[in-house]
Amino acid sequence: PHSLEFKLNVFNSAHPSFFFVDFNKTMGSGKPRGLRAARKLRLHRKDQRWADKQYKKAHFGTALKANPFGGASHAKGIVLEKIGIEAKQPNSAIRKCVRVQLIKNGKKISAFVPRDGCLNFIEENDEVLIAGFGRKGHAVGDIPGVRFKVIKVAGVGLSAIYTGKKEKPRN
Repeated sequence: PHSLEFKLNVFNSAHPSFFFVDFNKTMGSGKPRGLRAARKLRLHRKDQRWADKQYKKAHFGTALKANPFGGASHAKGIVLEKIGIEAKQPNSAIRKCVRVQLIKNGKKISAFVPRDGCLNFIEENDEVLIAGFGRKGHAVGDIPGVRFKVIKVAGVGLSAIYTGKKEKPRN
């Protein structure tokens, strides 16, 4: 009952061929099966996961080293200079950004200053809080090479200063 036997005569051959078909197995599955196959399956999956781009980036450890924030969501820094970055084609504008040196590791990054006229609230040597720009380490929109944005200036939220709810403290 487990296997069925078929008798076939192959064209022009002197001896017949026998085929055994077992319906309990899947032909050509290529993976080990059975009670003792778990270790083999687990280790094979462990090896093959490294072919997945997202898994490799998350677990290799080099992405953390390359990240200026070092795995954190925000970082504080000192403003080195104000810069204008030209927008990518087809747009034509000068996007207001600041060059910031992070306090935690001394790395220098460019950060976008959001909203119209907010660059006026930021002076050189101010302490600013920087966050990501929303694309997990990629540049956003038409601003080339800028992966971060300014959130706070001198401990006060940039949006609060812009709307007039708070004033930037005098040194």
